[in-house]
Amino acid sequence: MAIVGQPVFAGVYLTGDFDSLRRHAVGADVVTSIGYLQAIVAIIVWVRLRQAWPFLATMAVVEAETVQYFAGLDGALWLHIPLGVMTVAALVVQFIAVWRRPLQRSTRAQGEGLDA
Repeated sequence: MAIVGQPVFAGVYLTGDFDSLRRHAVGADVVTSIGYLQAIVAIIVWVRLRQAWPFLATMAVVEAETVQYFAGLDGALWLHIPLGVMTVAALVVQFIAVWRRPLQRSTRAQGEGLDA
């Protein structure tokens, strides 16, 4: 959960450690890249397990991350900071949802003989 480090880097930057802004920028690249990889995995889950909700939830988070990324580049902190808080919260909730109830093949997919 690389996204959890982002508020830390931003907070350290706001206390006067200006090198943390570079760490925050690198972290943004890492988090965004992981989000796009997660979208690919969510597509595979959708196709293989016939579960659409992980894809839909992932795309909502990836869209928020992308908007937040560009808001940060533009210095629009009025959008960047609250969207960052919401994105971290959404990813934590998504992680807990998958952890507590692992994804399983839907009964419809099992009935169609898609046990690949």
